[in-house]
Amino acid sequence: MAGSKDHLTQAEIDAALLRLPDWKYQDGLVTVYKTPTAAQALALIAAVGEIAEQQNHHPDLEWRYNRVHVRYVSHDAGGQVTSRDVAAATSVSEAAAGLGAMAQPERYPGS
Repeated sequence: MAGSKDHLTQAEIDAALLRLPDWKYQDGLVTVYKTPTAAQALALIAAVGEIAEQQNHHPDLEWRYNRVHVRYVSHDAGGQVTSRDVAAATSVSEAAAGLGAMAQPERYPGS
């Protein structure tokens, strides 16, 4: 993949999405996770926050009761998707699975 500040081509993004079934491309890597309760949604947000701090790469997040909307782009790469976004999305998918969250990328606004 491209370097950390180099944006990925659409073909590279498409290839990455084959390994990221929880996500789709919509002006960035986006998804919505549904959890059984609002408290579990907050636990997922906390896990995303830990990942963001560990990787020094922070997503746009929105919390709606038991749904967490997540969007990754690299602002320092002109708002494009980079390998850092793919790595972060991979980590978030793993954390979400561990918390029993269900991915619903089709519910991301504008879908």
